[in-house]
Amino acid sequence: MLIIGNGKVITRDSNLPYIEHGAVAIEGTKIARVGTEKELKEAYPDAEYIDAKKGLIMPAFINTHEHIYSAMARGFSIKGYNPKGFLDILDGQWWTIDRHLTLEQTKYSAIDTMISCIRNGVTTIFDHHASFGHIKDSLFTIADAAKELGVRSCLCYEVSDRDGMDKAREAVMENAEFIRYALKDDSDMLAGMMGMHAQFTISDETMELAAANKPDEVGYHIHVAEGIEDLHDCLKKYGKRIVDRLMDWNILGEKTLLGHCIYINSHEMDLVKDTNTMVVHNPESNMGNACGCPPTMELVHRGILAGLGTDGYTHDMTESYKVANVLHKHHLCDANAAWGEVPKMLFENNAAIANRYFKAPLGVLKEGAAADVIVVDYNPPTHLDENNINGHILFGMTGRDVVTTVGNGKVLMKDREVKVIDVEEAMAKCRESSAKLWKSING
Repeated sequence: MLIIGNGKVITRDSNLPYIEHGAVAIEGTKIARVGTEKELKEAYPDAEYIDAKKGLIMPAFINTHEHIYSAMARGFSIKGYNPKGFLDILDGQWWTIDRHLTLEQTKYSAIDTMISCIRNGVTTIFDHHASFGHIKDSLFTIADAAKELGVRSCLCYEVSDRDGMDKAREAVMENAEFIRYALKDDSDMLAGMMGMHAQFTISDETMELAAANKPDEVGYHIHVAEGIEDLHDCLKKYGKRIVDRLMDWNILGEKTLLGHCIYINSHEMDLVKDTNTMVVHNPESNMGNACGCPPTMELVHRGILAGLGTDGYTHDMTESYKVANVLHKHHLCDANAAWGEVPKMLFENNAAIANRYFKAPLGVLKEGAAADVIVVDYNPPTHLDENNINGHILFGMTGRDVVTTVGNGKVLMKDREVKVIDVEEAMAKCRESSAKLWKSING
């Protein structure tokens, strides 16, 4: 038994949203009870105790679109890289990196990403992986890192024809094998999807192969209309819009996650809504790649399950929250935009997305929910309660204010010290591995 106490508890449970002098009791992998510090100490006098030191006790964050393979891009300059548009960015940087990734580099990309997740209070991720330099066993290698570090992970491999049909087939099979493996895993910490890059790099032949090898229990994770070029390609080749093509291939559905959705129209939104398909918004990536601003506020207003991700741009969900907030205000010229929609995406919809793949309730502190809990070192100069917590997070916190992270009942970080891996040793190996990658690309 573990008690995290002496803090202000933000539960995200409408039945008991806030406890001023609160605590959370954890038994195994689940939350046993949420209440006042006094109640829980009396109920469990022999429990191990973590002192929140009057900080905030909150549910851990969920990131519904990550890219582990991008970890070793930080600070890297590729010779001759001078992109003139989104396709140049993809081929000149990201596809260049993933074509050179070895299995070892995938491993340490995962370790670096998951250390950063833990430090930023993220305990659940949906990752979309690519390593065309070494496809086979790449998802299993990431899963091994996830098990070691205790990060709940829904994984997929990015199927694409861009490097030829042989690699497209290998990518489909990597997904299929990992999905079957994850479906047999009873830890509620691993899941798999059929990953796809985007329709403009996927032929009908590969669509058919993916469909034939995808177990019925899972859906697809695919980038949709991230750049205008994707839409133009679909119209030119198939005479239809992107979501229509996905509909024709039976890709839409409640287990499918569409990334970005910048260039979709009202008709496509209707298809997404009618099929109960999920969408994930990645504001920093869209801005950084100069791709445009998606109609995310409209998606939320239509009742589409739209979540918030980072696309590997950051591992700090509070940063993504801040950027989404100002992006949509600026784009819509409406100072009232995004106040309610973005926190709904981050705190409600991300949990709903995750719970289409994981069994234990996520994103909430209540009895029976997954024991994913963070402590945030935050002592504001103004009043804080359940009614204004989102404003405090938006304007007062960053991911690095997280001091303690508990994932599935396991203490992953305490007082800013990561407990599940020797960080200094791991980062030294990450640097060695990234140096090999950089040399293999630039010579």
